[in-house]
Amino acid sequence: MNAMQELAEDLARFWDDPFGYVMWAFPWGEKGTVLEYESGPREWQRQFLLRWGEAIRQRGFKGKVPAPPYMCATASGHGIGKSALTAWCIKFILDTRPFSKGVVTANTGDQLKTKTWGELQKWHSLSVTQDLFEYHNTKGNMNLSNKSNPEIWRCDAMTCREENAEAFAGLHAANASPFYIFDEASAIPEKIWEVAHGGLTDGEPFWFCFGNPTRSSGSFRWCFGKNRHRWSTAQIDSRDVEGTNKELFAEWVEDYGEDSDFVRVRIRGLFPRAASCQLISEDLVDAAWGKHLRKDEYSFAARVLGLDVARYGDDKSTLYLRQGLAAWKINEWRGVDLMTLAGMVMQAEDKYHTDATFIDLGMGAGVVDRMRQSGREPIGVHFGGGSTDRQCLNKRSQMWCNMKKWLESGGAIPQDIELREDLVSQEYGFNAKDQIVLMKKEDMKKIGLASPDDGDGLALTFAEPVVPKTRIQTLREQYGEEDRVQTEYDVLAMS
Repeated sequence: MNAMQELAEDLARFWDDPFGYVMWAFPWGEKGTVLEYESGPREWQRQFLLRWGEAIRQRGFKGKVPAPPYMCATASGHGIGKSALTAWCIKFILDTRPFSKGVVTANTGDQLKTKTWGELQKWHSLSVTQDLFEYHNTKGNMNLSNKSNPEIWRCDAMTCREENAEAFAGLHAANASPFYIFDEASAIPEKIWEVAHGGLTDGEPFWFCFGNPTRSSGSFRWCFGKNRHRWSTAQIDSRDVEGTNKELFAEWVEDYGEDSDFVRVRIRGLFPRAASCQLISEDLVDAAWGKHLRKDEYSFAARVLGLDVARYGDDKSTLYLRQGLAAWKINEWRGVDLMTLAGMVMQAEDKYHTDATFIDLGMGAGVVDRMRQSGREPIGVHFGGGSTDRQCLNKRSQMWCNMKKWLESGGAIPQDIELREDLVSQEYGFNAKDQIVLMKKEDMKKIGLASPDDGDGLALTFAEPVVPKTRIQTLREQYGEEDRVQTEYDVLAMS
C-alpha cells in the first residue's frame, strides 16, 4: 500500500506535465533496456508535449465544469516517431487521469494492429505503471484497461470502417478525460470524424490526429485550413528530425523530385497538389467488396489469370482470375519455389479454361520459362515497362488505373481483407510530365506498408485486352481473312 500511495503521488505531480511524465515513466538511458542509448524524446516530440502541458494548465479542468477540448493535428513525413508519441499520449492520460476512456483508430487494420497498437505494447511494457493495466492485442480485443476498473478506465483500438462509427460516439468520462487518437488521419472516413466531434462534450477531452498528409481535402486537411483556428497544428519535415533516414530521403528526392507529391507527402509533411494521393477510394472498394453478379453479367468475357510472384521472404505469390466484371482469388503461396508455382498456375489454367495468363516478370521469369517449356503461352509483364497510356508513367501505373476504371464500371471483388487494404493503400503522384506515378513496392515496404501482393495480382489481369479464344475461332471461321479478323479482334478487345 505504501508503494501504491507513493506511485499515485508521483503520477499526480505530472497531471499538467506530459513531458515530465514521459521522462519519469520510462527507463531512458538505463543499461540493459532498449532505451539504454536514448536520452529522451526527439525535439519535435518534446515541443508537442510541452504545448500540450501548457494547454492543460490554461483549461484548468476541475472535474465539474467541462473543459474546452484540446485538439491537435500533426502532419509529417515518414519516420519521425509518431507511433511512439501516440503510445505516450495514451499512457499519460490513463496514468494521470483515473476513469478516462479513449478510442484509437488508424487507416487500415494492419496499421492499427501492428504499428499503432504494437508500439503501445513496447512502451507499456517499459513503463513504471505496467502492473496497473492489462494490455490485449487480439482480433476483436485490442485494449489497454485498468485491472481494477477495466470497463470504465480504458483505451480501445477500433477499425475505422464506417459501420463501426457508433463505437466512436460519446465516451462519457465526465469526471475524467475522454480522448480520441487518429493515426494516418488523412484516410479516416468523414463519418468517423463527424461522430468523434460529438464525443467531446464532457470532462477534459483530447483529440490527437497524426499522419502523412496524403489528401488535399477532407477533415485532416481542414485542420490546417478552414478549421485551423480550432486546432493546434504542426507540419514537420522528416529531414529536420534527428535519427531519421536522411540517405533514403535523398534517394526519394532524386527519384521523384523535391516538389513532387510523393516528396511533399512522405518527407516534407505538406499536402499534395493533386486531389488525393490515394488512387482508389474506400467507397469504391466497399461498393465492389463481396458484390454479387449474375452470371450473364460477366460470362461472355475472357477468363484471365494474373500472377504476382513474391519478391521477399515476408511476401506471398497471389493468383487472381477475372472474367469481365467478376474477379476471384484463386490461391496464395508463401515459400513456394518457382517450378512448383508454375505447375500450380498451369493447373488453374486447365481448371478454369482460361484465355490468357499474365505474370509479373520481376521474380516470375522462371515461372514464365517453365510454362513455355510445357507448351503454354503465358505473357510476361514488366511492371516498369512502357505504358500505352500517355497519362501513366509505366505498365504498373497503367494496370492499376485500368483496375480503378473497372471498379468504377461495376467490378466485383471477393471479401478478402488483404485485397481491400492493398487497394485502398496504394498511393500515387505526378511526375514533371504530369504522368501518374504509383509509389514503388520497395518504397511502400520501406515506410512500413505491406507489399500489395493481392492488389498487383488482380491488377495483372488488366495488363492487356483479351478476347475469348472461342470468339477468335468464330471470327476466323466467319471471315477467314486475317486483316478482317484483326479488325474484329481490335474492336472486341477495346470493348
